[in-house]
Amino acid sequence: MNVERLQKMAGAVRTGGKGSMRRKKKAVHKTTTTDDKRLQSTLKRIGVNAIPAIEEVNIFKDDVVIQFVNPKVQASINANTWVVSGAPQTKKLQDILPGIINQLGPDNLDNLRKLAEQFQKQGPAAGEDATNTQEEDDDDVPDLVPGETFEAAAEEGQAAK
Repeated sequence: MNVERLQKMAGAVRTGGKGSMRRKKKAVHKTTTTDDKRLQSTLKRIGVNAIPAIEEVNIFKDDVVIQFVNPKVQASINANTWVVSGAPQTKKLQDILPGIINQLGPDNLDNLRKLAEQFQKQGPAAGEDATNTQEEDDDDVPDLVPGETFEAAAEEGQAAK
């Protein structure tokens, strides 16, 4: 370091000119812990509770998996809020799929196969929702005409049967 730069830095801590007092208080930089404390207080207000003994959390998004190993998991069922905190790892679905299938076990693997077969059979057309492709049942609630009451529509339904 050169002398000019050192003198410039030393002059920055003085409140006045040469011979004056130096600052008494050091400038404190805010850390991220204040943000974490505010987040924790907000979560506490919502009413989240810690869920112990969760070893792994996988979040599937397209063909990418965000994996948390030994995360801290908190949940509030009433507020429909789940908090997963920890160090995430991003992996491709093909790399992690064999490990996940081993964790499912034989019963859940059969269920997964059945779901895959149903999806292949019923596969929705592009832009359609899977629930719209199913036929509507006759047991559904009939659409009401303005001015009609539920009782009148129910009597008409009974008479039609």
